[in-house]
Amino acid sequence: MTDTNMVQESIKAHVQFLEGEIAKTQQFIQEHFNQFPELKSQRDLLTSIPGVGDQTAASILAEIGSIDTFESARQLAAYSGLTPRERTSGTSVRGKTSLSRIGNSRVRKALFMPALTATQYNPILHDLWERLLKRGKTKMVALGAVMRKLLHLVFGVFKSRKTFDPNYGKQFPPLAD
Repeated sequence: MTDTNMVQESIKAHVQFLEGEIAKTQQFIQEHFNQFPELKSQRDLLTSIPGVGDQTAASILAEIGSIDTFESARQLAAYSGLTPRERTSGTSVRGKTSLSRIGNSRVRKALFMPALTATQYNPILHDLWERLLKRGKTKMVALGAVMRKLLHLVFGVFKSRKTFDPNYGKQFPPLAD
């Protein structure tokens, strides 16, 4: 057996080991949810939002702890670093606005891919995405706004203790742009 074959076999063995450990960890997380009915119901509420799956729900629940810690969705967004930060200093008052990123980076990381998915499958977030792109916003700016809105939906679902309803708020006229 050549050195190259030995290295390849070693890498394959490591990958198989890691895949087994990932499966064990996912099983442990599932069992943990099954042991705590309140936690399981919170996960079920989160997964009712299009774009949020089991893994994202587990990450969000692990990172934010009790939703009662936050008085508003804005506080939760600030905790997660998903609030806009304006850059103005002295005479340079036309700095670009960006995400503050002062906050829990793990929540932002957990929301990135679900926000991308939600732009396709969540009607509320899809409309927001399209509206921002039509206004000339870059895709990353629009995605940051979608992540923030997704976190607002998470907060709303937790506080109301009701599953996600894409038609909620349709009875109200849209705000003027």
